[in-house]
Amino acid sequence: MPAFPHSTSPTATAVAVPPALCLPVVETAFPRRLHPYWPRLQEKTRAWLLEKRLMPADKVEEYADGLCYTDLMAGYYLGAPDEVLQAIADYSAWFFVWDDRHDRDIVHRRSAAWRRLRFQLHAALDSPTHHLHHPDPLVAGLADSVGRMYGFLGERWNRRFARHFHAVIEAYDREYRNRTRGTVPTVEGYLDLRRLTFAHWIWTDLLEAAAGCELPDAVRKHPAYRRAALLSQEFAAWYNDLCSLPKEIAGDEVHNLGISLVQHEGMTLEEAVGEMRRRIEECISGFLAAEKEALRFADSLAGVTVQGKELSGTVKAIVANMRNWFSAVYWFHHESGRYMVDSWDDRSTPPYVDNEAAGEK
Repeated sequence: MPAFPHSTSPTATAVAVPPALCLPVVETAFPRRLHPYWPRLQEKTRAWLLEKRLMPADKVEEYADGLCYTDLMAGYYLGAPDEVLQAIADYSAWFFVWDDRHDRDIVHRRSAAWRRLRFQLHAALDSPTHHLHHPDPLVAGLADSVGRMYGFLGERWNRRFARHFHAVIEAYDREYRNRTRGTVPTVEGYLDLRRLTFAHWIWTDLLEAAAGCELPDAVRKHPAYRRAALLSQEFAAWYNDLCSLPKEIAGDEVHNLGISLVQHEGMTLEEAVGEMRRRIEECISGFLAAEKEALRFADSLAGVTVQGKELSGTVKAIVANMRNWFSAVYWFHHESGRYMVDSWDDRSTPPYVDNEAAGEK
């Protein structure tokens, strides 16, 4: 079945979006696009999950395509060379599997296993070639996908990517401790943590890999570029919170903007959902303004040199992909089996998770 059967239609959508989750501005102002490599991408990532033993064969067969992990990446990194998109998609699929392992380690209080994995992931990130055959599939899978990505842009970009992902691993450790202690972060504390656990700067770094160009610091850190990048990621993280709220309440999660609003701001669940929607809608309007500023900034880079014109074109292509993130994230949440809690036998245990993984009995 095609990933986006109605993606070219201005009036039809692939699925019926529940009213509480419907954002008409995304459906109308952010047209869906899809990398032409998508069908092959889906096939190869499915095979990679099997080869790296990241999901059992029966889970891959039944759930992998319906989870739509490759659809998400193919709707974001438009223009990427096929091999770059493949590495990104495999890494993204790995990230979801890692997130599920983290959740199972918490649910079953496997503190020693989580601590061991945490340090092994740090090591694999710094030295992927030495961890390609690690006995833990998660460690070997990270080494494989990151090792491929390290071949695209050079050592400086690699060091930045590693620095950003080391911070993500440590943020997951903070989540582990919060959940095992039942600690709900304050709203501001949660938003700071969320920027790390959602890996805002990882996905932004990968926009450069997709464009085939490492941006100068003066461009990456320019307020116009950085604001557009941040708002595209904030939308994704907060909309994910809105859509995953039932799943996370069922699983005794403590990390969700809605849960923090209820716990620390005294809101009812209904009020919290309304506040989440307000923040998400402000994020969209903020991005539309920031996008214009970022494109004006890109124009200013062109100058009269060939290098300036190339850099300007690269920044414009990256900003266009920031825009693609809105529609990719929005439709992913309504097509992926990852959020269809009402169809699960046990609302606290996703059916695509192997409950016997990592020695669990």
